[in-house]
Amino acid sequence: MSEDKQFIVEGKLSDNERLKAESKHLRGTITQDLSDDVTGGFTADNFQLIRFHGMYQQDDRDIRAERQKQKLEPLHNVMLRARLPGGVIRPEQWLVIDKFAQDHTLYGSIRLTTRQTFQFHGVLKPHIKSMHQTLNATGIDSIATAGDVNRNVLCTSNPIESEVHQQAWEWAAKISEHLLPKTNAYAEIWLDGEKVDTTQEKEPILGENYLPRKFKTTVVIPPQNDVDVHANDLNFVAIAENNKLVGFNVLVGGGLAMTHGDKSTYPRKADDFGYIPLDKTLDVAAAVVSTQRDWGNRVNRKNAKTKYTLERVGVENFKAEVEKRANVKFEESRPYEFTSRGDRFGWVEGIDGKYHLTVFIENGRILDFPNKPLKTGCREIAKIHKGDFRLTANQNLIIAGVAPEDKPEIEKLARSHGLIEASVSQQRLDSMACVSLPTCPLAMAEAERYLPSAVTEIEAMLAKHGLENESVIYRITGCPNGCGRAMLAEIGLVGKGPNKYNLHLGGNREGTRIPRMYKENISDTEIMAILDELIGRWAKERNEQEAFGDFVIRANIIKPVVDSARDFYDELG
Repeated sequence: MSEDKQFIVEGKLSDNERLKAESKHLRGTITQDLSDDVTGGFTADNFQLIRFHGMYQQDDRDIRAERQKQKLEPLHNVMLRARLPGGVIRPEQWLVIDKFAQDHTLYGSIRLTTRQTFQFHGVLKPHIKSMHQTLNATGIDSIATAGDVNRNVLCTSNPIESEVHQQAWEWAAKISEHLLPKTNAYAEIWLDGEKVDTTQEKEPILGENYLPRKFKTTVVIPPQNDVDVHANDLNFVAIAENNKLVGFNVLVGGGLAMTHGDKSTYPRKADDFGYIPLDKTLDVAAAVVSTQRDWGNRVNRKNAKTKYTLERVGVENFKAEVEKRANVKFEESRPYEFTSRGDRFGWVEGIDGKYHLTVFIENGRILDFPNKPLKTGCREIAKIHKGDFRLTANQNLIIAGVAPEDKPEIEKLARSHGLIEASVSQQRLDSMACVSLPTCPLAMAEAERYLPSAVTEIEAMLAKHGLENESVIYRITGCPNGCGRAMLAEIGLVGKGPNKYNLHLGGNREGTRIPRMYKENISDTEIMAILDELIGRWAKERNEQEAFGDFVIRANIIKPVVDSARDFYDELG
């Protein structure tokens, strides 16, 4: 730990710090809970500890009240989030996760997430251990995809169109491995690994009590900001020369989560620390993580994220500490620009003559729907595909590395199973929601289940006002935790209660501006009436090619958030 103590928060530590300290490096009594068939859930500290192993305990909230009437406990189950750096997965791995989802989950679906990986929802306790062993057998784990650690590392998900994409993905994988917990707990509990002496285990980067709060990292290749860098604690912006990766600009301190009614919490953009050469990447990653480890707030978890540490200690002090720990001096940032952040749908040819097909998966939910058997389609493609799959941070799927002679068969399968649809509007492609109800315990309002009909209403508004070929970055999240990244949208809805949302306006298409709250705690009907009026004004008053988020600011409908830490809660525009 740094000798400089002035940046350490004094006070009674949060109970999560006790939990981690007493956990025997994340073991707790999880093994004992697994053999307890009296309850379908995990008890006491284990409820939190399983998160470090990539799982959240949930229950189906749609049937909670009915089960209570029957004097039954909630239908406890777990959601598992896999570790998949850069979202790359092989067809044979896909077939394994498809079969497990079908045979051993309550919902039968595979959920692609904004963390560029997949989730299983509804795994009952008797199937949890076999789930980990099944994944491990195919080369996948869920280590550190939740909890107070560095989580799944995102990477710009365009398939390999150049050497830079390949190199960037390789660095994402290296960063993921470098920042993983070193404890043997995962292998012992889930894979029947050999037990080790916990007193000899060390966590040189994460520390014995791990991080104060969750930590998110990305590797991004301009001009595409498809990973939403400002939603993450640490971002490596790829800098290339002559089609070769030479280094990264490092952005630190982004994050979108907040707490309703607590003005000490807010979304925040990341700060640009400067440029580093490639050979300092892992050193800088470890230095940022360890500085946050030592200086982060372990007293108040609501202010424990890296963004609040930077605000409290000062950006320059944090940056100087990273330079000292990494033995590096940040150079002036190299020029770069973000021009878009959505996925590019359809076929794209790579430099090696192979093709990549990006298909739209609404809300990332891969399931067989009426007249749209997406899950079967992905399975049939996986059976014949010779390349790989790429999951995107926007919940979509890329079928990558298709040889020219294999294109017709892949496309035929995709079309016949609804993976390619000519009728999908740009507005639907530019909309996204978190999972929310019925499984997420934090959900206050609908998100995934509400999004499809909400988008249909917005499509009708655009057509009504002569804007059929336009779209708005539109996102819904069921609570203020930020999973749906609504706080980087042009129109962002944040759940406040049943059928109630806070309406935020004024983000931009590039994902570099945070929207501001326009109306608080209003119904979906009220929101749609407001949007109809504002879209009508946008149609009549916009400058040429002016995006909706830029228009509402220029028209003084909402004030821009200039410094999220200081003016996010200023008076409405």
